[in-house]
Amino acid sequence: MTTQLTHDHTAAHHHIQDYIRELTRRVEGIQVLEPGLGTTRYSHDAATAKAVDASGNPGPAVVLPATPAEVQAAVKLAAERGVTVVPRGAGTGLSGGATADLDQIVISTEKLIRIIEVSPLDEVAVVEPGVINAELNKHLEPFGLFYAPDPASFDISSIGGNIATNAGGLRCAKYGVTRESVLSLDVVLPDGSLISIGHRSIKGVTGLDLTSLFVGSEGILGIVIRATVRLRPIPVARKTVTAFFNSTAEGAAGLAAITLSPVRPAAIEFFDTPSLSNIDAHSGTALRERGAALILIEIDGYGIGDQAADLATALTAAGGRVTVESDNDAVRLWELRRSGRGLPQDKWYIGEDIAVPKSQLPKVYAAFPALEARFGVEISAVSHAGDGNLHPLITKDKTPDDGANPPASLAEAATELVKVALSLGGTVTGEHGVGTIKRDWAALELSERSREVQHSIKAAIDPKQLLNPGKAI
Repeated sequence: MTTQLTHDHTAAHHHIQDYIRELTRRVEGIQVLEPGLGTTRYSHDAATAKAVDASGNPGPAVVLPATPAEVQAAVKLAAERGVTVVPRGAGTGLSGGATADLDQIVISTEKLIRIIEVSPLDEVAVVEPGVINAELNKHLEPFGLFYAPDPASFDISSIGGNIATNAGGLRCAKYGVTRESVLSLDVVLPDGSLISIGHRSIKGVTGLDLTSLFVGSEGILGIVIRATVRLRPIPVARKTVTAFFNSTAEGAAGLAAITLSPVRPAAIEFFDTPSLSNIDAHSGTALRERGAALILIEIDGYGIGDQAADLATALTAAGGRVTVESDNDAVRLWELRRSGRGLPQDKWYIGEDIAVPKSQLPKVYAAFPALEARFGVEISAVSHAGDGNLHPLITKDKTPDDGANPPASLAEAATELVKVALSLGGTVTGEHGVGTIKRDWAALELSERSREVQHSIKAAIDPKQLLNPGKAI
């Protein structure tokens, strides 16, 4: 067995070395990182970093194209040689979608960072995939425009990665997820050919909607090398409103008051009791002194005073203690939402990304106590409540008997929580994607025929299964 493994590893090594030699011969000056300890960080994304870094194993070969033509050349050669390719953005993904083995080539788009065009009158920008979300918005400020999708990792996540996972984030409540802001894409297909899909115009229904198919396809259908994205005017005003409640259940019930009001906030975030305690412990804050649950809201646009007053009336009637926060306090509160929670260092844990129709959020929170009692775990969740997307954190105390692996009950609790979401008309992943981590859960959601259709589409575009095999579907 060992001999066979060694033989396979050596054969794969030679195969990759041949690929590197031929690529550098064909494309003068293309940057390629040899496999080894220097590329370990390219073998994982943010979700799988801990396990990979702890292993101390070498990483894969990495191609760093600087132009779309270099991406094409790298993919075309991989197709000729039968080398499988893992496309990669900034590596901030949370589903294992960018994990790579030593017998694969990583093609990273991190050097494709040009903002090619900003058209204020068309309200579009044309960008390469390596552009960082926050950098694009800095560039757009002088035009009075902004790119609306803002995943919590917006400071470090790239537009290409956002497109690959159909990233969501905080402002989805009003502006939608990435898909709603992508008009057209230039994509390198698995054979190295380049196609343009979608339309620069807002309207356009010629042919099948391939743009929606590629957005969220997790790198299994093609590599985006250029995107035309929709822009919006920077709102004339933004305000943050908080509503604290006496319990998680009261706070979750209070969310309905926002939906029934005439106000459409840009962001609506909900924190249960343990999440507030976690933030206080991790960030030195005192949120729990203000209440046992929090709805954190951003409103924007004209009539901001009227919006705030209508929200305050609705949330006060629902039992909330409402404050229109100062600008400084608002900045701090949103920082806490994005990075205030700590992950337990002394416990086993699993993070989830389920979503339900937003009216069903209270039922998900109500299901936590029974699952905690059944599996001996603790469950908390922060939610993008405006669109029903929860990020539960399931923890379990470590015991001397556990060994190196978490007890089975932790994963069982996570699966049961996924089943709760599905029973309420929800989904196993709202924004992180399936990657490698959630394939078993995806099988609970998708019918066999639905999966067959998806595999057929993959086979039509990538018959040799060369692009990010084993991910997403």
